[in-house]
Amino acid sequence: MKILVTGAAGFIGFHLCRRFLSMGFEVTGLDNLHPYYSVELKKDRLALLGADAKFYFVKEDMADRAAVDRVFDAGGFTHVVNLAAQAGVRHSLTHPEDYVNANMVGYFNILENCRQHKIEHFVFASSSSVYGLNTTMPFSVHDNVDHPISLYAASKKSNELMAHSYSYLFGLPCTGLRFFTVYGPWGRPDMALFLFTKAILEGKPIQVFNHGKMERDFTYIDDIVEGVVRVTLKTAAPNPDWNPAAPDPSSSVAPYRLYNIGNNNCVTLGHFIECIEAALGKKAVKEYLPLQPGDVPATFANVDDLIRDVGFCPATDVKTGIARFIDWYREYYRQ
Repeated sequence: MKILVTGAAGFIGFHLCRRFLSMGFEVTGLDNLHPYYSVELKKDRLALLGADAKFYFVKEDMADRAAVDRVFDAGGFTHVVNLAAQAGVRHSLTHPEDYVNANMVGYFNILENCRQHKIEHFVFASSSSVYGLNTTMPFSVHDNVDHPISLYAASKKSNELMAHSYSYLFGLPCTGLRFFTVYGPWGRPDMALFLFTKAILEGKPIQVFNHGKMERDFTYIDDIVEGVVRVTLKTAAPNPDWNPAAPDPSSSVAPYRLYNIGNNNCVTLGHFIECIEAALGKKAVKEYLPLQPGDVPATFANVDDLIRDVGFCPATDVKTGIARFIDWYREYYRQ
């Protein structure tokens, strides 16, 4: 296998590349090192990946069609995992153009090259954000998700639709993965765990949205990676029982699948903060704020299909996962 991982300098991309390399695969990482958050953190991730002779890094923007064409022409890839995207719900309220360029134009360039180069399996990151106004818990890939409440979520939903059309028209096997609140070592500085840890250590208040009533299906990075690897190795296939009179959104007559990857466990933001406080040995100063535009009050993943098809269920509890993050944070920032 020769695998292209887009967003290789990102949080999930870095961990996934390390895992593929440990399995002996040749991995090409594509990333534009966008300064949405610390470029130095991204470079430090890449430095670790670069220690493996089977890793090759390409600094290009996937919104640049000619650059993407060159990467595919030279790569000889068998599999592609698309993790590159402009992330963040709140950022999409003020910088919508970033989401169109990266998550739609850039995504199309990858998808079109997968078609032209007859990639064996195209796996792409979607998001739990696509569930939008849905309130039936746990969220199921068999439910309709036509009411996103942020442009970020809408861009991820568009990725699923674009992949299905290519799967149907050209027989390109495509699998979309809806990630649920990923956390762990080497995590993103704009995420709650990173922000809370930094603020608590500095004695600054933390912002607790929805007055602390938020609930999230926090999913540890190693569980996310295990799920992605297993799905990548199981090429999407048509569902022989798919019924156009009662269409199942998670599968198709085409080689197309959708899966949730979440911990299948809803955790309150209050408990999450308590686990951080316990790991740090220090109490947080809390500033309670209302629910922010674009945010949903709760997420909770149904992972029955993931268990059925690839035999895996994420299970790392938040206390363990947070402690591992804190250990990494103290070492990385020498605190």
